[in-house]
Amino acid sequence: MSSIAEQVQNLLTGSVQIEGCELVHFEYLPRGKGSLLRIYIDKPEGINLDDCTRISKHVSVLLDVENLIPHNYVLEVTSLGIERPLFTESDYQRFTGETVQLVTKQKIEKRRNFSGLIHSFSEGVLSLECEEETYQIPFTQIRKANLVHRFG
Repeated sequence: MSSIAEQVQNLLTGSVQIEGCELVHFEYLPRGKGSLLRIYIDKPEGINLDDCTRISKHVSVLLDVENLIPHNYVLEVTSLGIERPLFTESDYQRFTGETVQLVTKQKIEKRRNFSGLIHSFSEGVLSLECEEETYQIPFTQIRKANLVHRFG
């Protein structure tokens, strides 16, 4: 039997696309009677409040009909924001040339926190230009990463 998270992903991926958006990522955080289902959506021209509201209503009905989460939960539908988190290998390829801030699972060359320019991403390894050095960071070692927005 598949987990709730797998069932939710299978149900939502196509449904969100039908509504004109992309399901980029979701988090299911079981917390007993107060679980959280957070859905990150995107589309080429960006997400607005109307998109989040529409997707939230659509997903809420689907989840109620399928009864995949058998207890109370909070549904949160959100955009990725200007400091977009990076979740997949294709995210790193897509944002080559952009500045990213990331944290690794283990130290790489005596550090875990990096902020720099994505030089390239190939064969599961991120090449990150940071403080006049280039670091090779395996995708499997990245705990968390976000784009860094520069104002002005």
